[in-house]
Amino acid sequence: MDLATLIGLIAGLAVVGLAIATGSDMGVFLNLPGLLIVIGGAMAATLIKFPLSSVSQAFVVAVKSAFLNKTEDPHKLVDAFVEMARATRGKTLLALEDYTAPNEFFGRGLRLCIDGYEPDLLRKVLKIEMDASIRHHEVGERIFRALGESAPAFGMIGTLVGLVQMLANMKDPQSIGPAMAVALLTTLYGAMIANLICLPIADKLETRRDEEAESKSLMIEGVLGLQRSEHPQILADILNSFLEAAEAPVGGDGKGTDRDQPDGKKPDGKAPAG
Repeated sequence: MDLATLIGLIAGLAVVGLAIATGSDMGVFLNLPGLLIVIGGAMAATLIKFPLSSVSQAFVVAVKSAFLNKTEDPHKLVDAFVEMARATRGKTLLALEDYTAPNEFFGRGLRLCIDGYEPDLLRKVLKIEMDASIRHHEVGERIFRALGESAPAFGMIGTLVGLVQMLANMKDPQSIGPAMAVALLTTLYGAMIANLICLPIADKLETRRDEEAESKSLMIEGVLGLQRSEHPQILADILNSFLEAAEAPVGGDGKGTDRDQPDGKKPDGKAPAG
């Protein structure tokens, strides 16, 4: 269970709920027609953009990725490959037949390796499987981002519908205030659904996609290293270098060098010696 997603969702709803409860009656903020306009309209617009099968699959992917974090720790994967490299040192890959892989992709790579697949074919098969898995996350991200974009728009549409209905019944001045409040509720619903649920889940799916791509790329390199019978320390260095490259921030660490400074000065402003 990914506690960050659950805590964030509960905390967001709690903050808004407490703000409403302390300022007015909670029942004032409940409007079923407005909620139907926002949810139904956003879903309808999303179904126009994407196939039905992709939309239904996106909700399954969202639950698994946003609430159930199954991404393997890459450092533990490196340790597992080094351990296997030691176990096969001076032996054949058949020594790994009884090894229990931490996940299905890892196990599939080992089976292909033990079965004697050529390196290029092994990489191709695993890469195809990795790309298919990543596409599921990408489609889910796009669908939830589309929902997040549509919800506020249909909230505004619901507000306009409410305003038209209010202006059509101006005979009773006392009903204008309550009718205006109901009209504005759809805008509130649209903003909350977009910014508290749909867009954060889309961002979480994007993060999971990147994590899975890094993890599976690491497993592919590890399996190929086992197939080449790499020395355990060399394999550890290769995989750790792979991790460092994947985890390095874009643009480096922000520290300049002597050649980055004007007039050849060091970062502290002093001219170089000599």
